[in-house]
Amino acid sequence: MCIDRKIILLVACMLASWTGWSQTKTPLEAMDIFQLEHVSSPTIDPTGQRILFVRNGNDIMTDGGIANLWITDVNGQNLQPITSGLKRVSQPLWHPDGERILFVSNQERGAQLFVHWLSNDREAMLTNLQKSPGSISISPDGHWIAMTIAVPDTPRSYVQLPRKPEGAKWAEPAKIIDRQMYRADGAGFLKDEYRQLFILPIDGGTPRQLTTGDFQIQGPLTWSPDSRTIYCSSNRHGDVRNHPRDPELYQVDAASGAMTRLTDRAGPDTDPTPSPDGKYLAYLGYDDELKGYANSRIYLRTIGSGATKCLTCDFDRDVEAITWTNSGLVLSYTSEGETYVARIDQDGKRSELASGIGGLSIGRPYSGGAYSVSDNGTVAYTLASTEFPADLAVKKPGQPSNRLTWVNEDLFSYRTLGKVEMIRYPSSADQLEIQGWIVYPPAFDPAKKYPLILEIHGGPFSSYGPQFSLEIQSYANAGYVVLYTNPRGSTSYGDAFANKIHHNYPGQDYDDLMSGVDVMLAKGFINSDRLYITGGSGGGVLTAWSIGKTDRFRAAVVAKPVINWYSFSLYADNYANYYKYWFPGYPWENQEQFMARSPISLVGHVKTPTMLITGEVDYRTPIAETEQFYGALQLQGIESVMVRIPESGHGIAGRPSYLVSKVSHILAWFDRHP
Repeated sequence: MCIDRKIILLVACMLASWTGWSQTKTPLEAMDIFQLEHVSSPTIDPTGQRILFVRNGNDIMTDGGIANLWITDVNGQNLQPITSGLKRVSQPLWHPDGERILFVSNQERGAQLFVHWLSNDREAMLTNLQKSPGSISISPDGHWIAMTIAVPDTPRSYVQLPRKPEGAKWAEPAKIIDRQMYRADGAGFLKDEYRQLFILPIDGGTPRQLTTGDFQIQGPLTWSPDSRTIYCSSNRHGDVRNHPRDPELYQVDAASGAMTRLTDRAGPDTDPTPSPDGKYLAYLGYDDELKGYANSRIYLRTIGSGATKCLTCDFDRDVEAITWTNSGLVLSYTSEGETYVARIDQDGKRSELASGIGGLSIGRPYSGGAYSVSDNGTVAYTLASTEFPADLAVKKPGQPSNRLTWVNEDLFSYRTLGKVEMIRYPSSADQLEIQGWIVYPPAFDPAKKYPLILEIHGGPFSSYGPQFSLEIQSYANAGYVVLYTNPRGSTSYGDAFANKIHHNYPGQDYDDLMSGVDVMLAKGFINSDRLYITGGSGGGVLTAWSIGKTDRFRAAVVAKPVINWYSFSLYADNYANYYKYWFPGYPWENQEQFMARSPISLVGHVKTPTMLITGEVDYRTPIAETEQFYGALQLQGIESVMVRIPESGHGIAGRPSYLVSKVSHILAWFDRHP
């Protein structure tokens, strides 16, 4: 939505309140995806006085996203845009002088790097790349920009084909694939290229390549305080099959490009972050025990001696990001669905700086957000709520949090939302406490009977939280009570809780979900004859598994599922991981276990009318999985329908209209089975 229209709507709302005129509120609906906005990428300057952030929306005419750069003072004054229009901006960075900002934008051919001078509002394009820049970082002295850029590999040919006659129209040549990772969801078939490290003068010019080889340089990139060294991570094991989760830390000399490996262990080492005084290097990692899930921990390495200690090995939560300031090291983590930012000292003692961070997942209520911290301890972050997507907020030391933006105030002035309530209950499997959230229809009346939708998150190693969700609010506004939970296997409850599904998925997580349904029935306002179930990805697995074990649900929608672990583990884009971490070995050596945990093994018991929804170019849970389940249901005469989303990958809601389609199909299927 353009800013002018939002201002007009906001003024109209203000006039309505002054004149006493009231507007009847109407339910939120899926098409509101084109009106919703959210804030991302907050970036506070080192002094803690100004904040850059990205304001995101969707354009109804192009069915695509819009992301423009904005700036505000830390007190919320002088809020104004830096870019505008139908472009997409990402990775905003402050130059050390505080007078320039850098960002990546697609306003020219492809995505390029731009610089903007705040003093005169002038802008210049610094790069003219054939490939979009990846991770970017500015040197502390302000003279250089480090970035990753994809470099084509040397072409390989196995045959010498005859040359076609001039003017002849031959078929496309054969595709030759000889690499293990040959396609990826959202990217399709991968080109033979590697992301390498480059540096560029701060005033632009030609990037100079520092690294070369058959490996990928992974971000984030960071500089040493003296601007002579760049830190990164890279998986340089030639045998990726045996080392899929094993990148090491490297330091790269900014002058010569010489790479020096800093770590060498079985397990990932990532996010190298040097301290401002150059004495320490903090990074994330864990010892790989071949479990499905492991908490990332903070390690502190003394630069020079190489002595290393773990700061969070006694902290049973996953560390998601780390940042150094002049006041010390800062981390973020999610606990029980909510994200926090805290300072941590060298003894591992934590002190909270900010909470309530999140709001970046518009479709479903996934945890996780973004933050930035200044040297004076002020935190700028995306504010999470069940009542709105991410807005910008600030937390100064010793002061309450201050919300700076209300980017959806116009929409929510005339839309109703369902109330969200957190619950906890014991699982029937072993009395394990499960956390969940109930979303009530607007104008909920406990004396009435409502249909219930059980909505299950994906992953399975992820978590829902008290976040805004357009999809779930759309179900509630259609008259359904919705229950979403974090069954065992979910993150943010500790290592043991997540690994209760290690080599046992699906397992007792089914009992966790059914216990939640029982708790809802006991409340007295749920119609026991109108129970519905749906979920995507890992939630699709559990939906298909559940209807194979019970016929209590009136109808089901299985979105982008895994149906047959044997076929999936050899066909999905990330197949080097699944057999090794989710199962005890190769599928042909463990056929019984692969089949016993596959929903296809229970398909003979399914009686529930079932809709399946999957993107046609989904390489994470390929549509062949959906087709197998659909075929099995059809052979048995079970009422079923397959919805194929053209050109969509695993993220069905990757385009706004896809989200509208998904919600509309789910509601239509459930309404068809009252």
